[in-house]
Amino acid sequence: MVNLKIARIKKGYSQQEFSEMLGIHKNYYSMIETGSRNPGFKLAKKIADILEVTVDEIFFDDSNNETLSETNSY
Repeated sequence: MVNLKIARIKKGYSQQEFSEMLGIHKNYYSMIETGSRNPGFKLAKKIADILEVTVDEIFFDDSNNETLSETNSY
């Protein structure tokens, strides 16, 4: 599993830069990164494409097949 924040930082993007690339507000991107919001499939695919990873690697936990937000909702 790839952590979204780590993947973004490895590419050298700030949250502001990355959210602008995605065409969304920085606050919404921040919520996606922390797991409090889930993007739609098109946005998730765009995020994965820019970061050169798969949607599954970013948004799903392979160990138990739950989305990251589901595992962080406790």
